Amino acid sequence: MQTPVQITPLIVPGATAHSRRLAWLASDSEGAPVGSAFLLVFLQEGQGHLAELELNVHPAERRKGVGTALLARVIECARDEARRSVVAQARAGAPGDLFLAASGFRKVLGLRFSRLDLADAALETPRPSPGYRLRSWEGMVPDELADTFTASRRAMDDMPMDDTDYGIVVWDVERVRAAAEAVADRGESLHTVVAIDESDGSVAGFTELVVPGDGKGDGQHYGTGVLPEHRGHGLARWMKAEAIRQARERHPHLDGLLADTAESNTHMRAVNDSLGYRPTHKEHQYQLGL
Repeated sequence: MQTPVQITPLIVPGATAHSRRLAWLASDSEGAPVGSAFLLVFLQEGQGHLAELELNVHPAERRKGVGTALLARVIECARDEARRSVVAQARAGAPGDLFLAASGFRKVLGLRFSRLDLADAALETPRPSPGYRLRSWEGMVPDELADTFTASRRAMDDMPMDDTDYGIVVWDVERVRAAAEAVADRGESLHTVVAIDESDGSVAGFTELVVPGDGKGDGQHYGTGVLPEHRGHGLARWMKAEAIRQARERHPHLDGLLADTAESNTHMRAVNDSLGYRPTHKEHQYQLGL
């Protein structure tokens, strides 16, 4: 049975130069909320064609047309915003996974999520790679490394994304600093480990880890990347092992570390497996062309 649905747009504060978030609330005939939808509209160079969908329907209201009504409003808005693609993500086998597939979205990427239990982890320190040294910091990148660290972000440009029309994220120093500020504003801690090329002092690769402000629960790995010209030296595993060591040392009450990796990214999956990460679940990335 279809539920009469009222869709109300909401005002979402916090727009930045890189993105803004739009939102809608679905209510039944009595005004009770039954679902919501969010559309993250990317504004930065390289991703001006893209928007990201998050849609939720109360379990008791599913299969009554609520999700379909919300999606129709979101897609209308995405077209008004001149978007070419809308992407969304759902846990494999969950209701959202089935809904997206039935709504015309195409599965474009598989993601494997894994977790490292810090209490049981027996971490062996990898042998340092000759010609490189590690450096780390918390929060904002040091001024003397800002330019070369920003340049190293292109290490993510060829990250396996399968058929996802994700574009290329263009980084500058301002964006790097804004990202660090965003983590701090949430009350969390950003830890970064980089590999320095000793021949010229430039950043050859990096790994980032975000830890809850109270140092408890699970931390979350963000990006890990090595520039193409520096691959083949074991830098990714070396940096990630150091990030894990520091996390255990600085946050003794932290339970574990979470990571997500594209199924097709066999190299990073092998790095995580070698460090003791264990799979927890899979998710699917979907895309709708407009």
